[in-house]
Amino acid sequence: MPQSLPNVVFLDRATIPAHVPVRTLNFPHHWVEYDYTSPLQVEERLQDADIVISNKVVLNADILNKHPKIKLIAVSATGTNNVDLDYCRQQQIAVCNIQGYATQSVPEHVIAMIFALKRNLFAYHQDIAQGVWQRDKQFCFFTHPITDIAGSTIAIVGSGNLGQGVATLARALGMQVIFTARKGELVNKQGYVPFAQALQQADIVSLHCPLTESTTNLIGSAELQLMKSTAVLINTGRGGLVNESDLIEALKLGEIAGAGVDVFTQEPADNSNPLLANISLPNLLLTPHVAWGSDSALQRLVEILCDNIEQFVAGKSVNRVV
Repeated sequence: MPQSLPNVVFLDRATIPAHVPVRTLNFPHHWVEYDYTSPLQVEERLQDADIVISNKVVLNADILNKHPKIKLIAVSATGTNNVDLDYCRQQQIAVCNIQGYATQSVPEHVIAMIFALKRNLFAYHQDIAQGVWQRDKQFCFFTHPITDIAGSTIAIVGSGNLGQGVATLARALGMQVIFTARKGELVNKQGYVPFAQALQQADIVSLHCPLTESTTNLIGSAELQLMKSTAVLINTGRGGLVNESDLIEALKLGEIAGAGVDVFTQEPADNSNPLLANISLPNLLLTPHVAWGSDSALQRLVEILCDNIEQFVAGKSVNRVV
């Protein structure tokens, strides 16, 4: 009796823009894709799945236990915190992720945010929109400080591909780069500075570490008070790395000069989120988790995603997390 073709189910295809095509896999299969999948729809949509593609849909032990046919979870992102890796390890469900696809896109987004905040581009834009320039009698006006990037110190939290990519661009712009040791950890690497010291020394702090139990609320009120009043914080890592309420309080009190945030504790965020509720602050720059998403990065992500699945079916291990 011929074996049935494997069923590949993509739970949240809309996380990849429609203008970026996903090529056909190179083995016989059935393909089903959904733009979005709510928690209430997951169980039904995984009924016949052998291979699951998920970017952000949560696949916990309760869900996976009901679908023993699943042999591979292909995460269409780097972060795997939406998948119960311990359960997958116990049940021999393979999990792979996407690595190294946004090493240009994220660092460029970080640098763009730094320029926007240190030169107060958004604040000046708001001033013009509110008629400040039009009421002034000078050809220019200076309602906000403008700070040069060259010569400033950037402290990078996380020294993986993205942190290193930011460091490369920062050095090219004349910044001094320091990497931070983990919170409370002694420094034993050249170029690394104790966490608290790095916060005190930096003109810019950029976060590129994973979200774990030990890094949740890595930046809160105490850490923000350590930073210079002229410093800016950039978070393109994970929303939970920063206590959002504490960040808003620090911006309002002038404890730091500005913040650029691309990631939120809940996504999509709504007006109950302190950052969205205070979006009118002139020193707060928000983007909707798009730092990773240049067209070239998206196309690379799709290629790696398809390669991961094809290599698994061929019996090879590529980008395996479990």
